[in-house]
Amino acid sequence: MSYYFLKDYLESKYSKNLDQLLKSQLLSKIGANKTTYLPLKYFHKSKIVPSEIDNYFRHDTLQGYVHDMGAAMQGGIGGHAGVFSNANDVAKIMQMFIQGGNYGSKIFFSKSTIDYFNNCYYCEKGNRRGLGFDKPQIDENLSTCGCVPMSSFGHSGFTGTYAWGDPENQIVYIFLSNRTFPTMSNNKLSDNNIRTEIQRIIYDSLK
Repeated sequence: MSYYFLKDYLESKYSKNLDQLLKSQLLSKIGANKTTYLPLKYFHKSKIVPSEIDNYFRHDTLQGYVHDMGAAMQGGIGGHAGVFSNANDVAKIMQMFIQGGNYGSKIFFSKSTIDYFNNCYYCEKGNRRGLGFDKPQIDENLSTCGCVPMSSFGHSGFTGTYAWGDPENQIVYIFLSNRTFPTMSNNKLSDNNIRTEIQRIIYDSLK
């Protein structure tokens, strides 16, 4: 819910929508030119993978329009959902994060801001999540391979995405899929821990 409010605050303060703000303040400056809200405005549909055959809300095949219903009701631009990208662009964004907000000799966020959003404030109460990122597991809920340091952080997306950054080992791991196509009842990706097992292989290769 906080990201709904944050979007409203930013758009009101700067009199621009979040898509315009994100591109002008960050994406264009780090060369993440394939990252956008509302990708059908900029790219041919054939370049975008479908996310679901929606037979319950929009009654159409979702391809190039946000899967998340809350963001859809905001016109496709949500503070919490709606961004389309590719692995190369996501890797650039995560690299900026693990470098403490610095990318290409430009500072986009202060390190203290990154640290603030990356801290696990309630780990002792069983909540592993930071303000802006997911953190390694502290119980049986597997957010990672279990082989990454606590300083690492990332996000696993509902539609089958996964991005994880490790500043200690300077590793960025990106996994993009459309696991919700043709239906979001497909849970093979999480049932078999595919994303985190690939992560384990990456870390095992470093030993």
